[in-house]
Amino acid sequence: MDLLSMHVEFKAQYPDISKTAGKLHLELWDEITSETVFIWFESLANALNREMLDEIDAKKYKALFEFFREHYFSGDNQVKSCIDVSFVENLFWNVPASKAKNYWIIFPEVLKELYVNFHGREPI
Repeated sequence: MDLLSMHVEFKAQYPDISKTAGKLHLELWDEITSETVFIWFESLANALNREMLDEIDAKKYKALFEFFREHYFSGDNQVKSCIDVSFVENLFWNVPASKAKNYWIIFPEVLKELYVNFHGREPI
């Protein structure tokens, strides 16, 4: 699977959080294009960070995290890079450990490894 296909599939499966991510993305970029779709996933991470800060039940996003685990294994190199760099590296940013804990617990192991490899520690 390529990055644009993953983006389309994600938005179809998760329209609510995609809408929030789209709004955050448009605050920084004038549009969502094939050139900025990689960065759109950073906006998605930021939207999820807001959910954590608002203490939305982490179980709501278990399937979403599984989506990224599956696509990390099945996607091309651009998909893998996007999940790692744009999504995982930005997730949990400025979220207190107490609010990140339940999300980290359900976060797939392969994504945890990517996070720790970049940040050098868990977010909790």
